[in-house]
Amino acid sequence: MEKIRKANIERIIPAKQPVYLDGPKPRIYELGFAWRVFKEFIYAFRTLHFAGPCITVFGSARFDEAHPYYIAAREFGKRIAALGFTTLTGGGPGVMEAANRGAFENGGESIGCNIKLPYEQKPNPYVNATITFDHFFSRKVVLVKYSYAFIILPGGFGTMDEFFETLTLVQTKSIEQFPIVLFGIKYYQPLVDYLHLMAHKGTIKREDLDLVLLTDDYDHAMHHIHTYVNKNYKVKPRKRLWWLLEKR
Repeated sequence: MEKIRKANIERIIPAKQPVYLDGPKPRIYELGFAWRVFKEFIYAFRTLHFAGPCITVFGSARFDEAHPYYIAAREFGKRIAALGFTTLTGGGPGVMEAANRGAFENGGESIGCNIKLPYEQKPNPYVNATITFDHFFSRKVVLVKYSYAFIILPGGFGTMDEFFETLTLVQTKSIEQFPIVLFGIKYYQPLVDYLHLMAHKGTIKREDLDLVLLTDDYDHAMHHIHTYVNKNYKVKPRKRLWWLLEKR
């Protein structure tokens, strides 16, 4: 039998379909993809360079304003503003909207990092500035890069992804040991129990459990964050050098 010769196989895909994770592409496509990601990061850096310091709030997009966790996120936005920090979220509805709303209504700075999805996700109306990303990975980099603490309310796959990636970055010392607060004992207790199982099985260290605070108490959460920030940082005014033509 004649051996089958190796050949370049090119899949025919509509140009607008997100194919950047679908194997190798022509080199010109790969170069264009890298350039688009670079521009996405530069735009985000320009927007957020003078916005901090930030606290990021993660959580579900599916809670309406009557839901207890929407109300909780709104309260956190208010308290973040009172602390003098910027509230940073994924910019969409639900918990994200609530946190931005709490900050916005209480005179704090409120920023959203929105994402383009197959189903339309519009930026919520409570942000002073918004950035819309094409890629989840670059959006997550920005949500972590500018924050000094993370408050994680109940959510789905996206929230779990954000929680575990942030936790991994802290665990591996890729970022500082910033406070990570899980808010919602009833929702998150089974997850924390599983973290204890990981420690028991030796897949994480016992001290890794101390990286996460589980609470239902606003005061406890904010005191945990405030104590860490006061102990480790002194906020200084940043010189405003407009090298990337950032907005004032």
